[in-house]
Amino acid sequence: MLSIYFGEKEDVMHGPSWFKFNYDEKWLADPFVEEMMADIDKSHYKGGQLIESEVLGPIPPERLSGGLQTLICIYKRPDLVFNATSCGENCAKWLAEIGRREDVTVNLRYYMPFDDCGEIDFKILNENKKVTNAKDYMHVALQYV
Repeated sequence: MLSIYFGEKEDVMHGPSWFKFNYDEKWLADPFVEEMMADIDKSHYKGGQLIESEVLGPIPPERLSGGLQTLICIYKRPDLVFNATSCGENCAKWLAEIGRREDVTVNLRYYMPFDDCGEIDFKILNENKKVTNAKDYMHVALQYV
């Protein structure tokens, strides 16, 4: 389940910074990570430190977008809390999917719409309240951002 805390929160990791110093190359070969990479960054993992970007050409993993780096961290380290604010709206469906696969907690400091993400089952930690549709999520989230 995806648990979200809105607003400032202590002990939260900044995804791109954490990724830069802690990611494991094996993470990039994960089929789910490869699917996110293709969709969000239009890039494909080739092995080792090589990613082929349709926009940038050959790049190292550190040049992936901050949103994708953060999603990878959230997925691969569900024991940590990451600030998902670096994730744009194009990451919403992936964040929802990660929450379907793993119990994860994220911090958000803006309203990320989940309107086109199918069924949702989130817990808003500010109120300890579960939401199961985009409308209820919106009503709770907009109180905090």
